[in-house]
Amino acid sequence: MAVRHSPLDGEHRALGAKMVPFGGWEMPLAYGDGTLAEHRTCRERAVAFDVSHLGTVRVQGGAAFEHLQQTLTNDLRKIAPSRAQYTHLLDDDGSVLDDIIVWWIADDRFDVMPNASNTERVVSAIGGYDVTATRAVIALQGPAARRLLEPLAPAAAKVAHFGVTAFEWQGVPCLAAGTGYTGEDGVECAVPADAAPAFWRAVLDARFVPAGLGARDTLRLEAGLPLHGHELGPGITPLQAGLGWVIGWDKGEFRGRPALEAERERGVARRLRGVVLEGRQPPREGYAVLVDGKPAGEVTSGNFSPMLERGIALAFLPPDAGPGTAVEVDLRGRPAPAEVVKLPFVQKKAA
Repeated sequence: MAVRHSPLDGEHRALGAKMVPFGGWEMPLAYGDGTLAEHRTCRERAVAFDVSHLGTVRVQGGAAFEHLQQTLTNDLRKIAPSRAQYTHLLDDDGSVLDDIIVWWIADDRFDVMPNASNTERVVSAIGGYDVTATRAVIALQGPAARRLLEPLAPAAAKVAHFGVTAFEWQGVPCLAAGTGYTGEDGVECAVPADAAPAFWRAVLDARFVPAGLGARDTLRLEAGLPLHGHELGPGITPLQAGLGWVIGWDKGEFRGRPALEAERERGVARRLRGVVLEGRQPPREGYAVLVDGKPAGEVTSGNFSPMLERGIALAFLPPDAGPGTAVEVDLRGRPAPAEVVKLPFVQKKAA
């Protein structure tokens, strides 16, 4: 399959970004100042991410609402048009095929946002049509994001948390949602592909700092947010990942429901937990987590936390290994003292 490129590809290269393959796309990993600087800027001020690799599947028509209700886990009756919702697409065994944000644009129009490599799978499950190539999505994140965006796109800057709104920029119709993947406040703007480079340049002129996938990953890890293929995927259910709130138990049938009901009845065999090391060593995916000196689970995502200046990890552990439990992380034969903590690792800053 040919590698895909964002409408902003030329902008990234002009800025000297390090480009890497990701989910079938070539995307910026980091810019000149590096991942640590970009991460700290997002926590303290505001950055701009190109997240155009995420899919957009448009589902519309009179049957769209009911079809999504019967396919995805969350209950759309909890929200309304001009709102967004986090939800899951499950396999028959209850494991997560993808985690998704639904933008409810109008009564009979939904823009469903899957992970990059899962767009075709989601289209097969929910129908609709893939409009990914028609737009860029720019995530403006950080405590100063709305203030910096306001002169550029006032309606977008005012969108509610998990709200959705239409706005115009230089006469171009765009969409904005109060969503993101950093643990900070922010806005994601969907801009037509041909207008996206100029919008990106205007965002940088407004003093947003460009940031790449490296910082996006360390930010979401500090925020305790799951990544499909790590904390979600084959054999991993929403209940194991601590995301039972995305299940609409009070609605009708949806794919995977019987398996989830059975798991809820018997209790989960493992739970996703946060682990903080005493030192700065970055734990990596696959490292064993020891309880009482014996392997009890393994790291699904781990790295150095720029804000805590310690190693942090997400790991599946026995359900009774709750916050406060002393553990060790096996750093290639060197057990490192650590503690299970309540997520998120880092709290959002006030604007």
